[in-house]
This record gives sequence, C-alpha cells and structure tokens, in this order.
Amino acid sequence: MKSQDNRPLSPHLQIYRLPFAAILSITHRATGVILSMAALSMIWVLAAAASGSESYSSIYIHFSTWYGQIFLIGVTLSLYMHLCNGIRHLFWDAGLGFELETAAISAKAAIAGAVVLTSATWLIALNVG
Repeated sequence: MKSQDNRPLSPHLQIYRLPFAAILSITHRATGVILSMAALSMIWVLAAAASGSESYSSIYIHFSTWYGQIFLIGVTLSLYMHLCNGIRHLFWDAGLGFELETAAISAKAAIAGAVVLTSATWLIALNVG
C-alpha cells in the first residue's frame, strides 16, 4: 500500500536493516524450534532402540551418513546457541547489558561461545568414538 505521493508507508527489507540484537533474537526463537524437532527425533531414536537392534540400526544408518552428521552438528550448534543466548537474556532480565556496545559484545560472545562449545563437543565425540 502506498501513500498519495507514491512513497512506501513503511520501510522495506531492501531499505531497513535489522539490528544485530534483533537477528539474534530471531535466531534464539529458531533454535528453540529446532531443539523441539530434535527432541522428537530423540524420542524416535529411543523408541527404535527399545524396539530392538534391527529397528535401531535402520535409524543409525541415517545418522551415520553425511546428512545425518550435518543434522547432528546443527542440533548441537542450536543447543549451544540457545544456551548462550539464554544466558545473555538472563543478564538482561537482571537489568544488565542493555547498552548498545555491551549488547553487541554479548551477542558476538554468544555466537563465539556456541561455535567453540560445538567444536569442542564434536572433537571430544570424534576422539572418543
């Protein structure tokens, strides 16, 4: 919808750039959805394991492929991203870290923490297995 002088009534995505904190907030919600789907996958794996080795091996085949490994790494990254951003939100709930510079630093720290924790988890998992 346009105004009478043919200007847009609201900023469009081509013009308006979301703040980094908003992008991280959207990411926090998205990782929550991903973790919910991962929980359903975990129930599926546990039910297959309880049903016997034949059922479990049919699922294990998928998790041992390249796409299964990408899925598992993505779930791990989502878990740690949700955790690190949740800790950031706890500080916000306490009234800390609202300054723009502090919010930007904590956002970058949350992302870095998630990447480091995911990398460490998978390096440990690959060395153990």
